[in-house]
Amino acid sequence: MLFDTHTHIDQEEFDASRDEVLSRAREAGVASLVAVGCTAQGSSKCVQLAAEHDGVYAAVGMQPNYIAEAGADDWAVIEGLAAKPGVVAIGETGLDRYWDYTPFDQQQDFFDRHIRLAQQHELPFVVHMRDCDDDILQMLREARQRGVLKGIMHSFTGDATMAAECVELGMHISFAGMVTFKKSQALRDCAATIPIDRLLVETDCPYLSPEPVRSKRPNEPAFVRHTAACLAEVRQVTLEELAEQTTENARRLFGTH
Repeated sequence: MLFDTHTHIDQEEFDASRDEVLSRAREAGVASLVAVGCTAQGSSKCVQLAAEHDGVYAAVGMQPNYIAEAGADDWAVIEGLAAKPGVVAIGETGLDRYWDYTPFDQQQDFFDRHIRLAQQHELPFVVHMRDCDDDILQMLREARQRGVLKGIMHSFTGDATMAAECVELGMHISFAGMVTFKKSQALRDCAATIPIDRLLVETDCPYLSPEPVRSKRPNEPAFVRHTAACLAEVRQVTLEELAEQTTENARRLFGTH
């Protein structure tokens, strides 16, 4: 059984097919998944989906690229959702220097808010990172001084040195479809170095469809099996062994036993 730790099944790409997508996921052995919010509205929908579907859990947060357009009350909505049934994580949060949608100091403010909210509720937090590895590490180091960290470096694209420090700080490392791409040998080499009890798999659907279904849109939770198979080959274990271990890791992190 597999656990897709990062999906955006709340998004409109799935409005006409969500039940079928969830059914295909179960048929592919995906027993559990997390619906991850990027906005206050999306986070509310994730909580609703978790209430409606067995094996679906929610993460609530405001992704950095959406913060500039958020309403004045949106952060209060996230704070209120954090204690709702089915919520197992805070996020998606983090930092992004690739897109210029939100001023960077505002991104840092909200990343800090998310980490503090996660620590307050003793929940893991979900980290988005793009072109800002050093900035992310600096804020994680500062947060670790306040207390225990637990969370996920989502769709990880850093190197083995960064991954090792993230693990040392208390984080898990999650790989999405990018690790399967032909050009991603360095990322596969990195994946081979992650301690097995800190490794996770995800789709980040509807984005990043993995090989050999890279041309299919939207990506969907059933396809996490391809990413898991790639990681199993990289780590020289069976798919069954990798699925069992990563599912156990996710259940322990999210408290879904």
